[in-house]
Amino acid sequence: MTVSVHVQPRARRNALELSAAGVLKAAVTAAPEDGKANVAVIALLAAAWRIPKSAIAVKQGAVARDKVFSVTGEPGALESRIGEWIDGNG
Repeated sequence: MTVSVHVQPRARRNALELSAAGVLKAAVTAAPEDGKANVAVIALLAAAWRIPKSAIAVKQGAVARDKVFSVTGEPGALESRIGEWIDGNG
């Protein structure tokens, strides 16, 4: 499964939100240096969706703000957990 995320590095706080347009936005306090922001986004996604950090990897856009992450695991369980997060935060 792949997930598109718009990332805002050097934010005031870590936050994950779904915009009114349906765009997933991740704000992280980490700087976009040496992959620190990518690691922070992976940790944020993993915590929000209750999945292991090792199940998430950057697929496209490692140095861009618009990224595509691949999420591995059982598709039904992933869709359920992400759906629950969207219902609670969307």
